Amino acid sequence: MRRMNFKDYLSISLLNVLALILMLLPFKGNANDWGKIGHRVIGEIAEENLSDSALTEVMYLLNGESMATASTWADEMRSNPDFRPYDAWHYVNLPLDKEYNEIKHNPKGDVIQTINKCIEILKDSTSNKQTKTFYLKYLIHTVGDLHQPLHTGRYSDYGGSKIKLQFMGRKASNKTTNLHVLWDSDMIDDYKMGYKDFANHLMRTQQENFQQGNAEVWANESHTLVKDIYANINEGDKIGYDYIYTNFPTVKLRLYQAGIRLAGILNEIYL
Repeated sequence: MRRMNFKDYLSISLLNVLALILMLLPFKGNANDWGKIGHRVIGEIAEENLSDSALTEVMYLLNGESMATASTWADEMRSNPDFRPYDAWHYVNLPLDKEYNEIKHNPKGDVIQTINKCIEILKDSTSNKQTKTFYLKYLIHTVGDLHQPLHTGRYSDYGGSKIKLQFMGRKASNKTTNLHVLWDSDMIDDYKMGYKDFANHLMRTQQENFQQGNAEVWANESHTLVKDIYANINEGDKIGYDYIYTNFPTVKLRLYQAGIRLAGILNEIYL
């Protein structure tokens, strides 16, 4: 057997370093959604608006984990190949001239089918704790997803992911982004507020009246918004304060609506 020389050891060391780097890199799926802060804001708002009975059941299913931290689990698990079949659960692609009831539904599922399935499982007294925990985590996540307008965007540009932009941000530091990420996280991150403070801010300041509705209603709301988003953007646009000033109120409203509506679902399930 040949002894390893210095070059062999160096090659192995470099491979180990590369493997470590790859393990540490964040997973980036095909469809992003709100980013960690946005999802955690929604989870925090929902938890603060649960009834006592709903809170008790949710904490039991989550083993004491907060809804805020549980809200990002479905994205974190997308780096696991076993969870690839659930990728379609995060969105629904809609042509701009069609609503959900006018399209052929994806046999692999979509965000609307997923929300309805989660509610069905959580209401089913024969479902075991492990199954209910799985679907509760997806419910927390996908109610948030559906309120992000680009999650009802066009298939042709992957919900705005192919529309490249320049985001200047608060300090005018130019960075390349895309329309989907702009609405997911760029505007939220630029707000410079942690999720707890942001959630509390929204619960203090949001005054809009809105209906609870259901997943299809929320999809139609997002789809109405996304038509306007597409109409007011062009490939390569530089996004500055004027765009944030005009559109960030919509981001805040959708985060708040998602949190309150998620609480409403759970309060109805666990009367």
